[in-house]
Amino acid sequence: MKKTIEQIAGWLDIKTNLKGIEVTGVSINTRTLKPGDLFIPFRGENANGHKYVRYAIEAGAAAALWQRDEPEPPSDLPLLIVDDCEKALQEMARAYRNELKATVIGITGSNGKTSTKDLVASVLKPYYKVQKTQGNFNNELGLPLTILSLDEDTKYVVLEMGMSGFGQIQFLSELARPDYAVITNIGEAHMQDLGSREGIAEAKFEIVAGLEQHGKLFYDGDEPLLLPFVEDFTQAVSFGFGPDNELSVTDIKATEDGSSFLVNGIIDAKFAIPVLGEHQVKNTLPAILIALEAGLTEEEIRRSLKNAALTDMRMQLVPADNGAIFINDAYNAAPTSVKAALNFIRETTMKETKWAVLGDMLELGEHEQRFHEELASSIGPELEGVCLFGPRMKWLYDKLATSYEGKLLWSEDNYGPIIDLLKKNVGKETAVLVKGSRGMALEKVIEPFIGQ
Repeated sequence: MKKTIEQIAGWLDIKTNLKGIEVTGVSINTRTLKPGDLFIPFRGENANGHKYVRYAIEAGAAAALWQRDEPEPPSDLPLLIVDDCEKALQEMARAYRNELKATVIGITGSNGKTSTKDLVASVLKPYYKVQKTQGNFNNELGLPLTILSLDEDTKYVVLEMGMSGFGQIQFLSELARPDYAVITNIGEAHMQDLGSREGIAEAKFEIVAGLEQHGKLFYDGDEPLLLPFVEDFTQAVSFGFGPDNELSVTDIKATEDGSSFLVNGIIDAKFAIPVLGEHQVKNTLPAILIALEAGLTEEEIRRSLKNAALTDMRMQLVPADNGAIFINDAYNAAPTSVKAALNFIRETTMKETKWAVLGDMLELGEHEQRFHEELASSIGPELEGVCLFGPRMKWLYDKLATSYEGKLLWSEDNYGPIIDLLKKNVGKETAVLVKGSRGMALEKVIEPFIGQ
């Protein structure tokens, strides 16, 4: 973004006496601020960004916003006075989006948003200029910041859209105005706020609210809860494991390099990705569909998928110093994704012995005990041992204690016992799945086994 301060004032419909100032980005954090940024001070429970405005200008910020009800705006600094800094950020992003010629892809879903975002970006990037959501900048603050960070000549923009309640995806969609929208799946995350999986489906479908008139929706056709929403939506394309989907997948095989698979329907072809897990193969299907929309050939798609790069901790292969393999899937966890990961580790033949380390699944609401206990059905004799971490995993431990015959350990808040047990049992012929919600930080279990 390269705009004059007068243009930004025009976006915000405010008057300014400032002239001759060029703004080349926005920042809400003085630690990551770059020269030329417009600094946006937010007020939170524990901090007030207005206290750092002078420091931001001294650090190179071109100008700053200042909220009207904040007292004593410094008269010697280049400031734009606004009624609400958060709304001003969003209006700036809305105005900039309206000027962009880029094709925008919006992605939501209970699980797999980030992986799908990475796969879509990876398949397009060798052939077009692509930018995507960085980290977890996928909410009402993060998404506008992402839009305002876009280069004006970007061809494709891949935006992740997260939520915790009704209306949030609608707001993000109407702000971003996607040309293509993707719903990866409907899981159980945010059950405590949305009440049911039906509620989650309704909230995720809000992504079509801002879909451009010519736009298309790609959705998980294996999810029956989405069917009532898509039956009257003419520009909807289904993908999934089921043969009735418009793009389906079969013959999934785990390899030393990741996964190979066949797709059928809109295109019949064989592809491979450097990632493990059937659920990651499914996340690849909307990437293939969008690549076809972009005009890529089958061979171009195959070549770019083969070199796809996913954010760490998504079925990430981590070789241990002793020859073991850790499968780091510890970025997040919900019943659907945990069962998918357990299914993979049970069925894989990449190593002779297999272990699972599972951490609490968070934000599941009043049924969280049942969701944890139900994981027992996905744990079988193929696993030599299971380690459980977190207070909620005690429910699964009690369930397994009467049925599971392998090595079993539960630790409420200490990684030490799990690490000690793994050190005694994990060798060069062992694969270890590590899966838990982000708040459980299960990657700490892996750290003692690498880089020694």
